[in-house]
Amino acid sequence: MMQITEIRPLDKKRSKIYIDEELAFILYKGEFRKFNICEGGEITAEDYDEITRVILPKRAKLRAMNLLKSRLYSEKQLRDKLKDGDYPPQVIDEAIEYVSSYNYINDRRLAEEYIRIHIQDKSRMRIKQDLIGKGISSETIRAAFETCEEEGFGCDEAEQIKRLLQKRNFDPSERSDLREWNKQYAFLMRKGYSRDAISRVMGGSCDI
Repeated sequence: MMQITEIRPLDKKRSKIYIDEELAFILYKGEFRKFNICEGGEITAEDYDEITRVILPKRAKLRAMNLLKSRLYSEKQLRDKLKDGDYPPQVIDEAIEYVSSYNYINDRRLAEEYIRIHIQDKSRMRIKQDLIGKGISSETIRAAFETCEEEGFGCDEAEQIKRLLQKRNFDPSERSDLREWNKQYAFLMRKGYSRDAISRVMGGSCDI
């Protein structure tokens, strides 16, 4: 038997259950009655196993599936979403394994889709940084770029830079204001464009 040391309401339907002072899981009110859950009471090993091995994994799988209906998630992003729901680590592992078995999460596919969407308006470096932020490995990103390039999704950074400078009403051929020129150069560097690509469009060098 394990001691239920605290029940902390999460909303009108759910509460966090603490066992031996540690968060164990979240249950709905109807499940309180089924397992005789009450603060200061005890929970049997059999009931604990049913909750953590049957009820929570089923719930986590459904949560993961519902999230994936609206958009693609990397494995890391989906794990983070399930962690936000306070699912135990072993339950998260089971849910991830389940959706992965059906190829519902696929970091390579997500990376390729992101590249196809953004290759015309973001630098290669910025796309890579964005994908790394989603928890996708550098090797997967490299392979995704290769696939997209084979499909004809190339990145013309010089053209992107020209469009950005036009939007900012800046003509790099007008070098009278070196401070402004340096400012635009720094802006493009922050966007992830290479010095080589920037120099091809803006010409020369800068003092930053």
